[in-house]
Amino acid sequence: MANVYDTLVERGFVAQCTNEAELRELLEKERVSFYIGFDPTADSLHAGHFIALMAMAHLQRAGHRPICLVGGGTGTVGDPSGRTDMRKMLTDEQIEHNCNCFKEQIARFIDFSDGKAIMANNADWLRKLNYIDLLREVGACFTVNRMLAAECYKQRWEKGLTFLEFNYMVMQAYDFLELNRRYGCKLEMGGDDQWSNIIAGVELNRRKNGTAVYGLTNKLLTKSDGKKMGKTAGGALWLDAEKTSPYEFYQYWRNVDDADVEKCLALLTFLPMEEVRALASREGAAINESKAVLAYEVTKIVHGEEAAKQAKAGAEKMFGGAGGTADDMPRVAGQPGEKLLDVLTRGGVFASKGEGRRLMKQNGLSLNDAKVTDEAYVLTDADFATDDKAIIRKGKKKHYQIVKG
Repeated sequence: MANVYDTLVERGFVAQCTNEAELRELLEKERVSFYIGFDPTADSLHAGHFIALMAMAHLQRAGHRPICLVGGGTGTVGDPSGRTDMRKMLTDEQIEHNCNCFKEQIARFIDFSDGKAIMANNADWLRKLNYIDLLREVGACFTVNRMLAAECYKQRWEKGLTFLEFNYMVMQAYDFLELNRRYGCKLEMGGDDQWSNIIAGVELNRRKNGTAVYGLTNKLLTKSDGKKMGKTAGGALWLDAEKTSPYEFYQYWRNVDDADVEKCLALLTFLPMEEVRALASREGAAINESKAVLAYEVTKIVHGEEAAKQAKAGAEKMFGGAGGTADDMPRVAGQPGEKLLDVLTRGGVFASKGEGRRLMKQNGLSLNDAKVTDEAYVLTDADFATDDKAIIRKGKKKHYQIVKG
């Protein structure tokens, strides 16, 4: 049986590792408890989190124990990694709500039955810490010059790094120390932008407890041109069906660039690598069939098989030349005389009116194949003339029906 570390390497997950040979041997010899942290910056996980969840699922399938850590404590500060400005401060109520949403979503990907995984919240220990006690316990383990050299802080020099955010590394490192003490956690995983924070946790465990623990980062989900993947005209590609419909989710992956097909199949599906390579090797029109496989497999993992089938059927009806009416597309109820912006915001096509206004200004919205750039546009009977439906296209090939009612 292949070592799961080799599986992660083959599928393209691994970016950096603190001690590759030792970690590989550890994963071979024992059941390892490992963790990934998810800060509750929104009420849903998004495509960027999905790659971490897939890495976690591969390790669990190989017999290791995931610790899914939601950041009820770290979320009060906000991670400066990859940021040029400070994150929006959330209320305690927002943080608790978002943590609960994360827990529900994570449970769709990770098996928590019979102690196979642990769900934890760092608010349980971080919010109880006394500042002076924390400084005395771990403060001497961090050198300011080493922290300032960290990549996660460098992007903040121009606008200024707040002391609040400067503490984030200490909090994340303390999480690893606490999880090692509580659950014997020996591995922290995260996106490659978390490398500095993960290293801090590895070193803190060594200095405080003399414990050998490890850090592993996953490659970030990027396109072949280096830009982040998982962004749509309307914003993030959410894993919540209410924020990004299964149809829209399916269409995103159906429309990835040809050069990204193999990467996405390897990272975001459980298909065997032989099949991944065969699908990715197709050329011309045949590569579109591989993209359909990708879209179906990813949608099935995130939203379930039934939703994936419906999304596939809707896409084939709309774009497959079958002459259908696209009844499987998401529907939005509206009436003549209503503002189009109000209808689409109420129907969840836009997360907010602000998002809708931005998309309209960017020529990202069409009604019955005509661009709509006026936020004051009012629906008329003529908009519903065809089959009693108005067809909205949001962004690139993301279609909705507006039906009377």
